[in-house]
This record gives sequence, structure tokens and C-alpha cells, in this order.
Amino acid sequence: MIPLVRFKSTYLILFLCICFSSTSCAQKSSEIKVAAEQTELYVNLLKGKNIAVVANQTSVIDTRNKKQETRHLVDSLLSLGIKVKKVFAPEHGFRGNADAGELVKDGFDTKTGLPVLSLYGKNKKPSKEQLEGIDVIVFDIQDVGARFYTYISSLHYVMEAAAENGIPVLIFDRPNPNGHYVDGPILEMEHKSFVGMHPVPVVYGMTIGEYGQMINGEKWLKNGIQCDLTVIPLKNYTHNSEYTLAIRPSPNLPNDKSINLYPSLGFFEGAIINAGRGTEFQFQRYGASFFPKSSFSYTPKPNFGSKYPKEKDKLCYGVDLSTSKKLNAINLEWLIDAYQKTPKTEKFFGKTFTIHAGNTKLQQQIEQGFSAKKITESWQKGLSDFKKIRANINDYSNKYEVYSVKALMNEFNFIFNK
Repeated sequence: MIPLVRFKSTYLILFLCICFSSTSCAQKSSEIKVAAEQTELYVNLLKGKNIAVVANQTSVIDTRNKKQETRHLVDSLLSLGIKVKKVFAPEHGFRGNADAGELVKDGFDTKTGLPVLSLYGKNKKPSKEQLEGIDVIVFDIQDVGARFYTYISSLHYVMEAAAENGIPVLIFDRPNPNGHYVDGPILEMEHKSFVGMHPVPVVYGMTIGEYGQMINGEKWLKNGIQCDLTVIPLKNYTHNSEYTLAIRPSPNLPNDKSINLYPSLGFFEGAIINAGRGTEFQFQRYGASFFPKSSFSYTPKPNFGSKYPKEKDKLCYGVDLSTSKKLNAINLEWLIDAYQKTPKTEKFFGKTFTIHAGNTKLQQQIEQGFSAKKITESWQKGLSDFKKIRANINDYSNKYEVYSVKALMNEFNFIFNK
């Protein structure tokens, strides 16, 4: 049996059923529990060690069922006597108030006094100096399952820095709200950027813990190095589980609908079309001032999620998707529709479209008038190959070791009342 006090590249699948008496046994609940909530799985792995936490506003223990406010992981760890020394914050910052692409500065968390170091902008990767004296890195950030959502890029750089400095990493796993399907073009590595770093489709159908296992297992870190990685698992979760996030994962993804539409509407980030930024329906609509007049219109205004939205203060005509059906595949019809509505005097594709698409082919296909069906057919070989890599998760995790209750108690040094 692998001792849990060692940090190995293994996805800890821990099934706890602890009987406290002959008449009382813990019943399995169908409620999804994120790793951060299951303190019994990790507290003894962290005690007595100097901890750096990679976190943002989503790194919370959800106590809504107890009619309490959510509690941030950092606050919880400190209350448990864990020695958190610093926090690394990704795009949007530790409290999640920064716009997409906005500079996030180093500073201090006003609540805890802990130093907060940005992992966005020039300092995307923790330096050796920043990691000096750190024994373990905890990564706990809510992902939404889209390749161009940059938290998985932050994970890559954290794992790489940890591997280079001999520091173990614990990923606290969280559900993927778009985990129920796999779709989109595969990133071609000549178009690698912080917006997309790995040869995966736009929608990869994996939790962030599984994704970390894939990065490690496929040796995608610099020079093929591997990180000393442990994933603290979810409880009662499958890729088809319905899950509503306790907190919006970034300023412009306010609800389940926007998160579900994001992989399809995210392509507009690389075009001149407004995708709802500057409204309260981000990624639930699209439009432009130069579209033909229609029954649906809106005017983007600066707000807390977007200080400079596309088409700012202009009346936009477009399409409302706020009541559309849940997607189980990427919808290209909207992208093609917007392209066809754009006058030839306007340059539809921007400089970043290619890095969002992951290739130059998608732009060429749209410009050549390909149908959505024909474009998606061109993805299938790449998707089939990726699904084989995705299926290797069981191999990365050493075939899911199952621990007996007695062994778990010994490993974690739990004390029970007789």
C-alpha cells in the first residue's frame, strides 16, 4: 500500500465508510463534495509543513446547505492550524475582481495579511525565490472545462515550477460543469500560448484534477519532467453530474447558462463581435452595431466584469441565448451566423482568433463557407485520438487504490472515541 504521507503521482480514490457503533453507520450521500470540504483526507498531509496555496474566489467550502456563507479554503486551513505562508493568484486575482487580461498586481490579502503573488502577466510561473521555504503547494481553483479558460495554464506552470524545485503538489479537485462531453478542434502546438498550452480539444471533459494527471502522465511539462502530484478527489461525482457552482468562476461567467455556452461563444473573444461583456448576460448573447436590425438589441456598458467591452455604448443587434437548451456539443452555427452578418468592410477575425481556435484551419473553413456540420466532421479524427489519451487517467492514477477503513485510520492518525 502506498503511504499517504508520501506525495506520489496518484489520484487518491478514498472510499470512507466509518462505523462508529454497531447501530450507527455513515450512510452514503448522493451530494457532491469537493475536495476542500473533505478535510479528513488532507489535513494530516499538511500539518507541520509550510504551505503555498494557489487559489482565487472559487476556492471555497460550500456551506449553503447549513445556511451559512461559503468559507474560503485559506481561512479554513488557517483555522485548522495549517501554516499557510503565501497565496498565488491566477487571472482575475485572489478575490476575482479583475477583468480578463487585466494586470493582477502582487500585494497582501486584507483579511489574513498573507502575501498574494500574481500568476498572471509576466509572472505566470512561480519563481525559485517565491517558492523558497515552501514544503507543499495546494492548488484549488474551479475550472469550467474549456481549453481557453486560463486556469489550466496556471496549473501547468505551477506543476512545472514545483517539479523543478522538488516540491509536492496537492490538487483539490472540483467538478467540471462541462465535463459531460468532449468536442472542438485540437490545439496545434505551433499555436501554443497561455490561452491554450496542450494538444487538447476546446472541451476536454475532465476535472482539473484529472487534467493535472494528464499533464503529468503525458509529460507535457518542460523537458518532460514530472511533478510529485497527489489529487484529493471529489465525492459522489461523475462527468454527467449536474453541479451549480457556489461562486461565479470569473467575473464574466455569472451562472450555469453562461458556463455551458462559454465553449461555443468563447470563439468571439478572438473576433470583433460582442459576446455579452458589458451586460449582465455575459456569454448568453452576441451582437454588433453593424448587424442588420432585429427584434433583439442591447447596449454594452462598462461594468465590474468588463471596463472596456467591445461595442461599448453602441446599440447592438444580435441573438439572445439566455433561454437556449443545454449544450452537449460545441455550436458553430452562431459563429458562422455572426460572420455572415458582418459587412465585408469590417475585419471579423482578430489577432487572437487562432490561439482561441488552436489552429488556422477554423478561420479558413468559415471564410470558405463550410457548414458547421462539415467543420465538426473535420474534428473527429483528432477527438478520437484525444479520447484515447483521456482514457489513460486510470493508468496515471495507478488503477485506483482502495484503502480499508483501518488502514486509513492508521495513515491519517485519526483518534476515535471508543
